[in-house]
Amino acid sequence: MLEIRHLKTLHALREADSLVEAAERLHLTQSALSHQFKELEERLGMPLFVRKTKPLRFTSAGLRLLQLADATLPLLRGAERDIARLAGGTAGRLHMAIECHSCFQWLMPTIDQFRDAWPEVELDLASGFAFAPLPALARGDLDLVVTSDPLELPGITYVPLFTYEAMLAVANQHALAHKAYIVPEDLLTETLITYPVERDRLDIFTRFLEPADVEPAQCAPRN
Repeated sequence: MLEIRHLKTLHALREADSLVEAAERLHLTQSALSHQFKELEERLGMPLFVRKTKPLRFTSAGLRLLQLADATLPLLRGAERDIARLAGGTAGRLHMAIECHSCFQWLMPTIDQFRDAWPEVELDLASGFAFAPLPALARGDLDLVVTSDPLELPGITYVPLFTYEAMLAVANQHALAHKAYIVPEDLLTETLITYPVERDRLDIFTRFLEPADVEPAQCAPRN
């Protein structure tokens, strides 16, 4: 069976142009290297190079395996480097989702800083508006979720990022514009424009209107 070590030794032989130098490059004795080539040639049923020629001359079979070595060994070395960087914590892939629509303004500059500090970490960023990211985090499909609605899930740890104050945006001429604060009953006759997500994910309903049993006159999602 053809093995990676066979490709490496054949490649080293071409680069060194002699068994003696190839053995030195591979930290093998000349006898061990000769035995390895003999074993491989017996498996393949044909010689790989012509002995006692200067410069070294490869057979058609040897040239074909050198083509395979040229295609395979760089990929192998690249994979080894990537794995070494992964083991060292300098490379990898970070899968994250954002479930909090108010986070985008400050998160994008933060992501830019992260990319500058960790250029070899590929960042896979998804919006959590179209799927349930916290269950995906619990399953291991995601590494990080930014959410405003934490759920008690086994194996999930929450770290507070910031606090915020809910604000109501109205026109300068609106009757509510001059009030120091808004109470739920102020919205009884108003049309409320919200983010186009499920109602149970909007704090204006779950933490402000519904506890007071108040429903606005109309609700419309923002386009």
